[in-house]
Amino acid sequence: MGAFERFIYFLNRVLLWVATVLLGAMILLTCANIFLRVVWLPVRGTFELMGYGGAVITAFALGYTQWKRGHIAVDILVLAFPDKIRRILNGLNSFILMVFFAMITWQIAKYATILRETGELTETLMIIYYPFTYAVALGCAALSLVFLSELLKFFIDQEKETK
Repeated sequence: MGAFERFIYFLNRVLLWVATVLLGAMILLTCANIFLRVVWLPVRGTFELMGYGGAVITAFALGYTQWKRGHIAVDILVLAFPDKIRRILNGLNSFILMVFFAMITWQIAKYATILRETGELTETLMIIYYPFTYAVALGCAALSLVFLSELLKFFIDQEKETK
């Protein structure tokens, strides 16, 4: 594993760790909200925090899950192809998804910048939106880097085959 791959792996592990901590905090908040709803008053803004936390957790876990091949893949048709065709399709898939998630990163970051400039706030807790939006963009960027790593592996393997 080269330095670039180690960096991508480290980045996705850090994002996964942050997502894990955030998930734990969300579990505690949910339990506190349930308990306080029965005893007295529910925690204000729980719905907002769950929504933003869920978005960040999902985005931060994408790259690591792809690294570990944890996403669902329906490859019933692809398995019928010869090995070389399968590798080419995987390389093409990595390229398309890398570009796709790079564009998603760019658009989400652009939207976050608009939110920052307008000073948009949540309704209940009056929390600024844009840090959550930038965090989702970061998670998509990390996923795009994983696809870039897969694409580079494809080209390195192709180069080894031709020698």
